[in-house]
Amino acid sequence: MEPVQYGDPAMREDPYPIYAKLRQTNPVVPAKMAYMGDVILVTRYQDVLDGLKHPLLSSDLKKSPGFGMDIFDAWWVPKVFKSIQDSMVTTDDPDHRRLRTIVHQAFTPKVIERMRARVAEVADELLDQMTQKSRVDLIADFALPLPLTIISDMMGVPEKDRPRFHKWSGNFLEVATGDPKIMLRQLPNGIRMYRFFERMIALRRRDPQDDLLTALVNAEADGERLSQDELISMIFLLLLAGHETTVNLIGNGALALMEFPDQLQLLLERPELIDCAVEELLRYGNPVEHGNIRIALDDLDLGGHTITKGSVVLLLISSANRDETVFENPDRLDITRNPNRHLSFGFGIHYCLGAPLARLEGQIAIDKLVRRFPNMRLAVPRQEIAWRNTTAVRGVKTLPMILR
Repeated sequence: MEPVQYGDPAMREDPYPIYAKLRQTNPVVPAKMAYMGDVILVTRYQDVLDGLKHPLLSSDLKKSPGFGMDIFDAWWVPKVFKSIQDSMVTTDDPDHRRLRTIVHQAFTPKVIERMRARVAEVADELLDQMTQKSRVDLIADFALPLPLTIISDMMGVPEKDRPRFHKWSGNFLEVATGDPKIMLRQLPNGIRMYRFFERMIALRRRDPQDDLLTALVNAEADGERLSQDELISMIFLLLLAGHETTVNLIGNGALALMEFPDQLQLLLERPELIDCAVEELLRYGNPVEHGNIRIALDDLDLGGHTITKGSVVLLLISSANRDETVFENPDRLDITRNPNRHLSFGFGIHYCLGAPLARLEGQIAIDKLVRRFPNMRLAVPRQEIAWRNTTAVRGVKTLPMILR
């Protein structure tokens, strides 16, 4: 069969019918990605789960020199963009373990639970501001500033610098598609970000504070401290990943609840369902489209299909979360679904470090949003909602809403 054109606009709008067909007919299938070239898509739940923990599927993109990501090695690409190839999510053990160990203690459930009051405070402030408007963009007014404020608090980013950082980083995941035109447009922002991180590191070395950035500057693992490049890579990763999943969880979650008003009403009647509801919104809304891009280190079998050495593999979490062999009525939102073995945070050694924080923020944000605005509705026809131009995550660009 002809390779699937993965990531084209039609597929971005509604990939789920395509995924369902692939699960039935070609669950491990060759595909083409713009600027990236040939990839293998894995669509069934069990195969994706097996792939996430398979020792022969590497997250280190440098182990596939022919892959399209080598554009990031070009001399003109800012160092902060190059860090995509050297971050914690694109390394294997033992480097991955060393880097993860350094930041793990800041994201344990116990530590995150202590942030509950601050998350609630920020959510209330943003919702108060929204009440002054007849129409809002839920992404710009709520879903983005909430997690961005929290991760910036944790990292110690000064408030005056936060709007600039968001402006610089806003389109980074679009840069990660490898499109040279997008990368060139973002070139000035990449340079500004790198210099910004350098200044933050120098400031914390002179003036330590009780924040995650100071902890990173001073942290050691196996007797080694992070190098300057590793520090910048880690800061960038934590600031970016520290809010991206939650933005899409809140945005996609609100959209799903408006599309299934019976589930919205059920949540209003039974607020104790909020934890279960967020798990279902993670499964149904799929804030993350696929796991880390993987490289096959040798020939391997996945779901009865041979993947040859050197292949670039995309484990489609968003398809696995709609697998009808695992989830009953997978294309329906059901906030009482239990158990809910979704893979939205991945699995194995690269399981999302920030999962406890994303869950806490999602639970507080969704709960407060629906209680404050139980009659919220879209301000535009559903077909006008545009999705972001990246396959790494799945989220809407804007979400115009009328709250009353």
